[in-house]
Amino acid sequence: MLVCKSRSALQAALNNWKAANKSWGFVPTMGALHQGHLSLLQQAKEEQGLALCSIFVNPSQFNDPKDLEAYPRPIEKDIAALEAIGCDLLFLPPVEEVYPTNWTAPKVPLDGLDLPMEGTHRPGHFKGVVEVVYRLLELCQPKALYMGQKDFQQYAVVGKMIRELQLPVELHCSPIVREKDGLAMSSRNVRLSPKGRALAPALYQSLQAMQSASEKEPQAKNLVEQAQKSLQAAGIQEIDYFEIVDGYNLQPLKSLENTNFAVACATVRIDGVRLLDNQILKKI
Repeated sequence: MLVCKSRSALQAALNNWKAANKSWGFVPTMGALHQGHLSLLQQAKEEQGLALCSIFVNPSQFNDPKDLEAYPRPIEKDIAALEAIGCDLLFLPPVEEVYPTNWTAPKVPLDGLDLPMEGTHRPGHFKGVVEVVYRLLELCQPKALYMGQKDFQQYAVVGKMIRELQLPVELHCSPIVREKDGLAMSSRNVRLSPKGRALAPALYQSLQAMQSASEKEPQAKNLVEQAQKSLQAAGIQEIDYFEIVDGYNLQPLKSLENTNFAVACATVRIDGVRLLDNQILKKI
């Protein structure tokens, strides 16, 4: 696996790939890789021929400096994991290689996709996401970008950016990869205490129960109330949000009857760690 830490080294490697008429899929990450990331890279390699991963902890995505400081950075373990699955290139740049002083981000109208849910609790977060994903696409020039469903709002925002700027890249969204007990894989899970880790699967269980209940109960308010009660009964008291939204525009839904695409999105806090999950309730 090639490891490139500068724009010039990356460009040289990509020029070689282009000369050999290769195409590649790209998975941007912030490191602390888990099976969710690795499965995206395996899909990218299988479908495009070559897989390119970036590890870049983007300061502009963190509105809380403590969260940025606490973010895990096990780079040697990450490199070993990437080599084990046959990743072809790792882009591992410092901040100044991604954001030189003369670089400016494009303005992208997001039509409010960045405002609800995560946007409410992490102001400015999606501005940082759009900025870094655009910049990494500019540098890495992939045929396809691979993202996971776990960060559903992020996927929606990036899709909007690609359409608005007419970027020449395919966007693929892959299903959530879960632990055996259903907890969505996340780099943050390692920060849970044993007690918190035992509690965490209740989030997915509440989403599964909501999906079953939605077959007979179309009213979003009733479904959400039921889910919140089940979380509280399980011992999860800190719920940032639990919403059922239209999967295309992320607007809250009153009923599942008047949409073709309904997604339940939730974020809770356990041991001070924010855990995100979602479930597609309806897609026609």
